[in-house]
Amino acid sequence: MEVTDTDAINIRSVIEYQFAAFKKDDAQGAFAFASPAIQAQFVTPENFIQMVKTSYPAVYRPRSVFFEKITTIQGNITQPVLLLAPDGVPLRALYFMEKQPNHIWRINGCFLVSLEGK
Repeated sequence: MEVTDTDAINIRSVIEYQFAAFKKDDAQGAFAFASPAIQAQFVTPENFIQMVKTSYPAVYRPRSVFFEKITTIQGNITQPVLLLAPDGVPLRALYFMEKQPNHIWRINGCFLVSLEGK
């Protein structure tokens, strides 16, 4: 799938808005940027934000955020984001993005990759 400049801007905005929602502990807001499959998996915004707090502290409260160039990984449009975790550990978050039938982008998963030892 071809990612246009507009798509790239919209993808970045979705992720930035979700970061902003996490920063305000806005479970409903953060959950709204997840794809339907992710929403179905966690059922409620409270379940979702609790999982992020527990399993993804670097996403929940990053010290810094740097967006890299969008790529495709195993057929998934992916937005790599360099994060500095609350404990100072650098990580790369790979955001798998999904374009909805209404042409709105949603986050369909996030995978953290260690940058240590590189």
